[in-house]
Amino acid sequence: MKKFFKVVVARWLSRTPFGLAILGVGWFLGRRRRQREQEQEPAGRGGGRGYVTRGSGRPPRSGRR
Repeated sequence: MKKFFKVVVARWLSRTPFGLAILGVGWFLGRRRRQREQEQEPAGRGGGRGYVTRGSGRPPRSGRR
C-alpha cells in the first residue's frame, strides 16, 4: 500500500514544474540518506537487505536475436 501511495503522489506532483522540482529534491535527499546508511553498515554483511537480490537472477542474453 505504501508503494502504491508513493506512485500516486509522484504522478500527481509530476504534473507541474514545481511538483517536478519537489520530486527532484526528494529523490536527491533519499539518495544521500541511502548512501550514508550504506557507509555505516559493518563490513562483511551482504548489504543488510535480507534475501532481496538485485536484478532478475538470469544471466544476460548473449548474441543477436
